[in-house]
Amino acid sequence: MPDSPLPLDTKPGALVVAGAPEGADALLLGAWAAEGRTLLHVARDDARLYRLIDHLRFFHPGVETLAFPAWDTLPYDRVSPNVEIMADRASVLAKLAGAGPAEGQGRIVITTVSAILQRVPPRTVFAGTTLSFRRGGTLDLEKLTGFLTAHGFNRTGTVREPGEFAVRGGLLDMFPPGAAEPVRLDLFGQSIESIRGFDPLTQKTTGTRESFALAPVSELVLDETRITLFRERYRQAHPQAWRGDPLYEAVSAGQRFIGMEQWLPHFYDGLETLFHYLPAAAVTMDHQVEQAVEARLELIADYYEARRSMAAGSKPAAEKGSGGEFVYRPVPPGSLYLDKAEWKARLGERRVAAFSPFAAPAGAAGVIDAGFRQAPDFSAARNQGDVNLFDEVRKTLARYA
Repeated sequence: MPDSPLPLDTKPGALVVAGAPEGADALLLGAWAAEGRTLLHVARDDARLYRLIDHLRFFHPGVETLAFPAWDTLPYDRVSPNVEIMADRASVLAKLAGAGPAEGQGRIVITTVSAILQRVPPRTVFAGTTLSFRRGGTLDLEKLTGFLTAHGFNRTGTVREPGEFAVRGGLLDMFPPGAAEPVRLDLFGQSIESIRGFDPLTQKTTGTRESFALAPVSELVLDETRITLFRERYRQAHPQAWRGDPLYEAVSAGQRFIGMEQWLPHFYDGLETLFHYLPAAAVTMDHQVEQAVEARLELIADYYEARRSMAAGSKPAAEKGSGGEFVYRPVPPGSLYLDKAEWKARLGERRVAAFSPFAAPAGAAGVIDAGFRQAPDFSAARNQGDVNLFDEVRKTLARYA
């Protein structure tokens, strides 16, 4: 194990950080961020993302670490992503679109191959969308309920699930996804008299608060501007098939349609990428990320072609009548996802460090050795019935000592 972290410069270009198995990468990332750096780390998948988060919070609890997961759906799926995942993503985007970390403070944003390859709404959508409420403060109930509806909250009679809100007289209940419990605002006119947490099952108060913050729960803001833009874009894309289309009719009525997030490009005047939200960040990557990128792009292409072929062989919705099956008309891959050329171009603009668990080959160019080595996992000993595992562990520790 090295005595000090390796330096990571800001010069654009790629390098391999060898001798950095899982665990060691968290040590290095946290050390770089502790120097005041902002880093964007790309994990192979969600399981790896959350393991790395745990490692970072163990080794470097003082470093700000943000997780940006991928949608838990397939490309061009018919269902919407999980509300908790959507809320996590929207919350991170809102934070990145706002003020950066304090001067001298680092930040690590950890995402996955699937998430980094998917486009996101522009930064202007999330700038200033995190709302703060304080006891004794004021709020405009009509404007707030409009904000909640547009940003993905569902209005119900009783709040029981994350992503719901309810208005009953002078009481406003909200359950922000990711929060441990919902909150209840007791209003007198526009004044906030009290803020209380409550149990969603019993509806009983659990305690009082002085303040709390609220972030959007969806990347798809469904307001009049976006509805109008969607209608124009959808008619342009499908001039002979939009009449009677269930998706088109639902959005036109201001209603959310299951799986509508897959048509995200129609709702915004140009999407951005996570790279845009972190313009000065160095990029670090898990081992074998490039292979995972290739596999993901192939999967996207396959699903798009399957959807496109099915849509091409269907009749327009108007010919089927109002009871006809919904015809899935996918957006082109380039409008919702990065392709290989853009992925390479984005990486070429900044310093990219790819971790490798293996030792650096002698004399290899563009490779630095972090000096860590993979610890034995005793898998061979566990598979041998005549070997005492504890003896093997004792021998190994004695050898290291």
